[in-house]
Amino acid sequence: MRHLPLITRRGALLGLAGAFTLGGASLALASAATDRRFVVIILRGALDGMAAVVPYGDANLASLRGELLPPGPGEANGLRDLGGFYGLHPALAGLHDMYAANEMLVVHAVAGSYRSRSHFEAQDYMEYGADHRMTSGWLNRVAAALPAPTPATAKSELALAVGTGVPLLLRGKTPVASWLPQAMQQPGAELYARIAQLNHADGLTGPAIAEGLRDRGFSSAVLAGSEQPPNRNAFPALAGAAGKLLAAADGPRLAALEIGGWDTHSAQSARLAGPLGELDAGLVALKSGLGAAWAQTAVLVITEFGRTVRVNGTRGTDHGTGTVAFLAGGAIAGGRVQADWPGLAEDRLFENRDLQPTADLRAVAKGVLARHFGLGASALGTIFPDSQAAVPMNGLLRA
Repeated sequence: MRHLPLITRRGALLGLAGAFTLGGASLALASAATDRRFVVIILRGALDGMAAVVPYGDANLASLRGELLPPGPGEANGLRDLGGFYGLHPALAGLHDMYAANEMLVVHAVAGSYRSRSHFEAQDYMEYGADHRMTSGWLNRVAAALPAPTPATAKSELALAVGTGVPLLLRGKTPVASWLPQAMQQPGAELYARIAQLNHADGLTGPAIAEGLRDRGFSSAVLAGSEQPPNRNAFPALAGAAGKLLAAADGPRLAALEIGGWDTHSAQSARLAGPLGELDAGLVALKSGLGAAWAQTAVLVITEFGRTVRVNGTRGTDHGTGTVAFLAGGAIAGGRVQADWPGLAEDRLFENRDLQPTADLRAVAKGVLARHFGLGASALGTIFPDSQAAVPMNGLLRA
């Protein structure tokens, strides 16, 4: 991996974004000789797909999830309707606007090919694009399958990562450079909140730390661990900067971003609204940064697995299987939910606990890559090895 202490025009722009790259958000970029852009956003921690896109039309939902459900469509702070059966979480106003403009599509009841409930193992497999370990991530193999950028001098910037490292998704043979702005070397808000929680019972350090963090904007609920710490600017600022880089005529064409905060074992209703709002604001900022290039952009939002259908004893949900993937962008044939809905009857649940997956995440990615970049079966087989059963999903992109 080549480390670049200085970069030119792109570096200056990334430096501006880097000042806000805290709290688990990061960005990696790669170049290719195409006018089409492809962005992958990883939600680390396992998004509850049934909370982000609520199947309120399923007769079994209320008995399984009553205390976690927002008000219905049309009610105050209610779900944002997606056609009479599904509703977006109230925090996803920007995504709902994209849906109305036919620029956002939901794939529901989707999962990777693996069946692991370990965050670390599942994230690795998701980024490898396989259910076994590999020496590269699938987006790096996409970069290898696309024509290299010209002139040849640009090859030193085939890929650029901002953060403490390059995500596994983009690691591999395609050259990757990494750069860490000075501002990113500060601890994230989550670490401060965790320190406060660990010292809470100490009569000396507990009150002193809590008082100091309250002065910095941390609420009592955050300090007690029942809400996420303040991190309202990191991901949207980073996504907006990514959009500007991707929009440049000589800019990168592939990007990988990530955002944490999705592991909602307790107090899910309070904890989930923040990350969903961050994701929503980030996608709006990405679209704004891309400008006219949004029309040639496809964004794929993925998470390692879903969460249990039933609420646990701490008003949260545990590690599950089926979840949602989002597709957004001017290139997406949106305005709909793509799903073979399995239902929530007891005999329809996966292992009597999870949303049964009826779609393969690799089939979604293949469907985008095949249409967006014209990649054939051979290239897709290299990008996602041993995936013959995951047939590229049709109809995801505009004609």
